[in-house]
Amino acid sequence: MPIRTPLPALALFLCVTASLSAGCNNAKPVSPAVDRAAKEAAETQGMAEAALGKQAEVLAHGDLARNGLEQILAVNRIENAQRGAGSPANPAAILIRRAAVLEKSGGKWSEVLRCDERLKNPNGYLAGTPAARVSAWRLEYNLDAAQGLGMKFTPAGSDSDAAGSGPGESQEKTLVVRWNKSAKRYQSLDQSQERYLNEVPTLETPMSILK
Repeated sequence: MPIRTPLPALALFLCVTASLSAGCNNAKPVSPAVDRAAKEAAETQGMAEAALGKQAEVLAHGDLARNGLEQILAVNRIENAQRGAGSPANPAAILIRRAAVLEKSGGKWSEVLRCDERLKNPNGYLAGTPAARVSAWRLEYNLDAAQGLGMKFTPAGSDSDAAGSGPGESQEKTLVVRWNKSAKRYQSLDQSQERYLNEVPTLETPMSILK
C-alpha cells in the first residue's frame, strides 16, 4: 500500500523547499572583479608594510611613473601632528618620517625610491639631499595625467619640531622628485624643474628586493 503524506505536512514541506530555493537564488556570488580588487588591495598593503612596517599607509597605487609598471607610494605618517600642520601655505602637505616607492617588475617588488633620513634611489643619494640627517619631512604629491607621480620633499626639522602641533617653515630647500623616463628612475630636478640631476654615488645600493 503506498504511503500517503498528509496534505498539511506536504504543503509545509513544499513551502520550506521553495523558500530555501529562493534564498539560494537570491544570494549573489562575489564577482571576479571584486575578488581580484580585494586581492590586489591586500597585496598592496602587504608590500607597503614589508617596506615600512605595520604603520605603513598607502597614498597612491597604479602606473604612477607612466612606465607601464605597477608602483606603490607608501609613507609612515607622523601620527601626533595636527591635520594641516605641514605648512600654512600648503595645507595639503603631510608630515612623514619615512616614505618608499615600490615597483613590481617581472613578478618581483623592489624599492625604486627611499626617503628616511635622506633621499635615495638605487643609484645613490638624490642631488640636493641635505648632508645632515633629516628626522621628518613635509611631503606634497600629485598625479599628473601625462607626467605621473610628482613629489616635493622638504626637511621639517628635528623630531621635537616635527611631532609638535605645527612646526615652523624649514630653512632647507624643497626637493622636487619625478620619474626620469630616460634614466628609468626617480631623480630630483633643478630649480627650473626642467633638468634632472645625477645622484651622489654611495658605497652600497639602497635598493632591496621585497618579494
